[in-house]
Amino acid sequence: MSNRINTLIQSKVSLAPMAGITDYVLRSLVRKHSKNCLLTTEMISSEYLAQTLNGRSGIEILKRDDNHSPISYQISGHKPFMMRQAAEFLNNYADMIDINMGCPVKKVVGGQDGAALMRTQKLASDLVKAVKDGSDKPVSVKFRLGYTAEEMNYVEFGQAMQNAGAEFITIHARTRSQMYSGKADWAKIKILKENVDIPVFANGDITSIEDAINCLEISGADGVAIGRGALGDPTLIGRVEHYFLTGEKLPIPPLNERIEMLKIHLNEEIKLRGENVGIKFMRKFYPYYLSGFEHAKTLRSRLVLEDSYNNIINILKFDALKSPI
Repeated sequence: MSNRINTLIQSKVSLAPMAGITDYVLRSLVRKHSKNCLLTTEMISSEYLAQTLNGRSGIEILKRDDNHSPISYQISGHKPFMMRQAAEFLNNYADMIDINMGCPVKKVVGGQDGAALMRTQKLASDLVKAVKDGSDKPVSVKFRLGYTAEEMNYVEFGQAMQNAGAEFITIHARTRSQMYSGKADWAKIKILKENVDIPVFANGDITSIEDAINCLEISGADGVAIGRGALGDPTLIGRVEHYFLTGEKLPIPPLNERIEMLKIHLNEEIKLRGENVGIKFMRKFYPYYLSGFEHAKTLRSRLVLEDSYNNIINILKFDALKSPI
């Protein structure tokens, strides 16, 4: 690692960016259990930031605390001048700026952002250069194995990003056409790692300490980026980090602790967004927090229809929660 990357990234674990998921609250919950992991924001449109710079309101997506460092702000876009402008704006917030070149969602790639950039390598390189021109922070890139199985250009693409000035890579070991289906191919990450000189973090299907261990053994990566695995268990990243530091495997939190985490998550989202919006926002998290427990499906179906905070709390006291499968 370069000296400044080595100083910034002192953990083998990061929180992978997830749109509409890795908000201020989730990042804060993860930080409670992990002192040094690299946090990453949800994807922020460079055009959205340009609008913000023009005087529009609504920048709570940027919110952070001092203890959130090290934190990477992820931006998306395909217009170099807007990416540079966004980078200039984020200098006041970010420890690192990450460029999204891996999002597979149709509306993102349809706008030539995200994984679509893997088909336009020259433009992708220009975006890295533009962000570096706009910021003195380290610049990283997150991408996939390729757009389709027939277009796996991840090694050449990674080398191009390094040559353009990227200092850090996170790679999701699937193609865009796979979306989130199938199994992440960690072995391919090893090929990338052997052909670039900058740190590489592996992403995809890491939902336990054992997954993280196996991923690093197979990929030879410098670390792991955990996304969906942290949903419903904000302690996972801290537990993986603890294992890499000490060799000790801390246990998965028991049911009562997970329910308390869910309540804290709910309360913090309400503080951030207001009761009505906060309750609706939390609906996407219930399946993860309740996963693996008897009657979880019935409880989830009740929770997602509930608009009353008091009723939600009462449901979470339901006796069935005490009986894990």
